[in-house]
Amino acid sequence: MEWLYLSISILAEVTATTALKASNSFTRALPSLVVVTGYGISFYFLSLAIHRIPLGVAYAIWSAVGVVLISIAGALLFAQRLSGPVVAGMTLIVAGVIVINVFSPSAAH
Repeated sequence: MEWLYLSISILAEVTATTALKASNSFTRALPSLVVVTGYGISFYFLSLAIHRIPLGVAYAIWSAVGVVLISIAGALLFAQRLSGPVVAGMTLIVAGVIVINVFSPSAAH
């Protein structure tokens, strides 16, 4: 169940962060409401996930997947270009999370 909670947390955070851009510095009501609600949901489900997943591992996954999904959302929704160095950096972040999860004795398997 903790992996479902972490997945919900990640999706809510990505939705909130995407809406943050659309809120135009909180001058648009609906996207601003999505931001506040999305972050609330995200942190609530992250708090549930860390009952069984070690905090560092959960946060590494949460942030790495979030970075990749937000970058994809930015490219698709806001025409933001993903340069080679950006893609390389995100690849290293994801590789780091994989190393943590595969080789760390503290990771929840």
